[in-house]
Amino acid sequence: MLLAALYCLLWTFQTSAGHFPRACASSKNLIEKECCPPWGGDGSPCGQLSGRGSCQDILLSKAPLGPQFPFTGVDERESWPSVFYNRTCQCFGNFMGFNCGSCMFGFQGPNCTERRLLVRRNIFDLSVPEKNKFLAYLTLAKHTISPDFVIPTGTYGQMNNGSTPMFSDINIYDLFVWMHYYGSRDTLLGGSEVWRDIDFAHEAPGFLPWHRLFLLVL
Repeated sequence: MLLAALYCLLWTFQTSAGHFPRACASSKNLIEKECCPPWGGDGSPCGQLSGRGSCQDILLSKAPLGPQFPFTGVDERESWPSVFYNRTCQCFGNFMGFNCGSCMFGFQGPNCTERRLLVRRNIFDLSVPEKNKFLAYLTLAKHTISPDFVIPTGTYGQMNNGSTPMFSDINIYDLFVWMHYYGSRDTLLGGSEVWRDIDFAHEAPGFLPWHRLFLLVL
């Protein structure tokens, strides 16, 4: 179970608000294996000039893998996201996001120092106008292309090791559908072969923290 837990937790916490930032979907980013986009506030990678973060090498766990997953180097989700990127933005303090341009959950404000308390309410306790507003936002998300993220339409190998990017636009709602699928899909072994013995998002100790973060992001 160690591998399954590690797999899920690595996937979860190396991810910011989605999968592949649009700003890092070029062949240059994929070949150089670096995803450190500039923050719009000061134009520097990861908002470094403003102390929001810096571009750093990804540190991967050296914990031994268990026998539950008998493969190594066959699935691009393993040691995420090192197959695609070896350097990403590492954010400081309460900043987060692929370019450190967002605030950690529970904070807001220009410097992410203001506490923000959100209450997840039972939908049966909402008034009719509140329910209509909730459904309207879901509909809007279904019809709004994500400005920040794209999804892959091929593996890193099919992208010729990054020289031929294969990404597609996706609406904001379906992006979350994709994230859930990507974390739980079967392992691709090459060609048409797949391995279905473990669903890393559900059949492992990572089930609860993975889905808690998933809901926070949503």
